Amino acid sequence: HVQLVESGGGLVQPGGSLRLACKASLSTYATKCMAWFHQVPGKEREGVASIDSGDNTFYAKSVKGRFTIWRDTTKNTLSLQMISLKPDDTAMYYCAAYGGTCWGPRTLEKEYNQWGQGTQVTVS
Repeated sequence: HVQLVESGGGLVQPGGSLRLACKASLSTYATKCMAWFHQVPGKEREGVASIDSGDNTFYAKSVKGRFTIWRDTTKNTLSLQMISLKPDDTAMYYCAAYGGTCWGPRTLEKEYNQWGQGTQVTVS
């Protein structure tokens, strides 16, 4: 069972930037499917960005060109760089992992079985 711990959330003004990090407790997750989701109260979790076993990256239309997902296998860390932040980006951000290899975009909550506790991002 892997533990995922997010960090890097906070309060930022519109147009600002934040970098989120997700530390995985198992090095084997360095090559697994992983993703970032966000959730606002009263709504379902929505996939923001994902990375597959070949390090191919995929983005929701709402963040494409503003967010970048990548992993550092030496540190077992998944990161999300967010620039040009908008008030609509305000949400709890979760790191997610699937304990297997995958190819292509995976942005549905049901496609992941490991979750972090979340980190709040507020753009105001």
